[in-house]
Amino acid sequence: MHSVASRSLKVFTTTLTAGLLAMGTPVLAAAAPPQGAQCANHQAPPPAVDTSERPAPGRAAPAALPVPSVPVGGPRLAECGLVTPDGALNPPDGNTAASWVLQDLDTGAIIAAKDPHARQRPASLIKTLLALVVVTQLKPEQVLVATKEDAEQECTCVGIVAGGGYTVDQLLHGLLMHSGNDVAHAFATALGGVDSTVTKMNAMAVRIGALDTRAATPSGLDGPGMSTSAYDLSLIFHYAMKQPEFAKAVATKDFEIPPAGGKPAIPVYNDNKLLGVYPGFLGGKTGFTDDARHTYVGAAQHQSKRLAVVMLRAEQKPTKVVDQAGKLLDYGFALEADHAEPVGRITYQPPATPESGEPSILPDGSTATNSGTSTSAAAKDDPFGVTGWIITLVVFLIIVGAFVVGHQRKKAAGS
Repeated sequence: MHSVASRSLKVFTTTLTAGLLAMGTPVLAAAAPPQGAQCANHQAPPPAVDTSERPAPGRAAPAALPVPSVPVGGPRLAECGLVTPDGALNPPDGNTAASWVLQDLDTGAIIAAKDPHARQRPASLIKTLLALVVVTQLKPEQVLVATKEDAEQECTCVGIVAGGGYTVDQLLHGLLMHSGNDVAHAFATALGGVDSTVTKMNAMAVRIGALDTRAATPSGLDGPGMSTSAYDLSLIFHYAMKQPEFAKAVATKDFEIPPAGGKPAIPVYNDNKLLGVYPGFLGGKTGFTDDARHTYVGAAQHQSKRLAVVMLRAEQKPTKVVDQAGKLLDYGFALEADHAEPVGRITYQPPATPESGEPSILPDGSTATNSGTSTSAAAKDDPFGVTGWIITLVVFLIIVGAFVVGHQRKKAAGS
């Protein structure tokens, strides 16, 4: 009898925990196994190959970000190596990325992954996080005047000129299409300076639940403490693609920034070579530094399915990274067609105190207030509510306890 009751309670508790996690309700760390310490780079990216991450004189190198005790996105995302649905075929050969994630852009389901929480460097993919700060704090029509320092940044550069006036929307296209470091610095200047902008980027990362991520520069150039993961960049991209200005910019193949500062118009061409080549491609972002190696994010739509892939620490041989990404997208669409069970889920973390009372956007498109309650999905997906689950658990425990006591009394009377 005790074993039956114990098994029943275990099943119920497991179900309850899953329900609470789905609602975004905090659960004790003991409810799920900690991330495996044996996974490569589970605390920090690999050692730098140059001096780019050496702290400035008088400053200490930042400590590694803490590893969450409960794997963000689901327990399987703490696994090392390939994380694929049970019974699924392995991903295509030739993929060189140290970490990658395939996700459903609409549902937030993670279809397959490799070392999703391994700490890597983002390179210019961190510009997606900068873009999120920009679209939430600056208006598209706002005009920014470039400074001499903005125009003289270490390139890749779009070619803005000191004294030239550009709208936020124009600069956003330059940031995301051609990965302009001069544009990134211009945005940083408008947002209060480089240090202030990096602080805002890191606050945004924490706010939406990207806990492996710490920006060191607005542009993605390597710096002390720079860190992210394939999971985090999938989350950031998922969030960013819900912002119309961002989605429009990454999907633009060519763009022209009007003449400014006495200089002619600047033609801008999208660096993402899958745009216009891969069927249904929606846009994305590329990046490279010596320490980060090649990084990539891209999304595509086939019929009603929108999938995205993030690749970190990849190499251009034996095939180009964009071609490797295309094969991973093919693999993801094939898994979706087979109705493969997801291995995890993008999980936004509603902020405790949102800026200006702004609600968080959840993966299903609903919003969450500062209490963490979804304004459109809660009633639909969770008819019981948190209180209902607790009451149900208490009632269940009372019933089990009464059953155990009654059984013991009958046993005593029979003897």
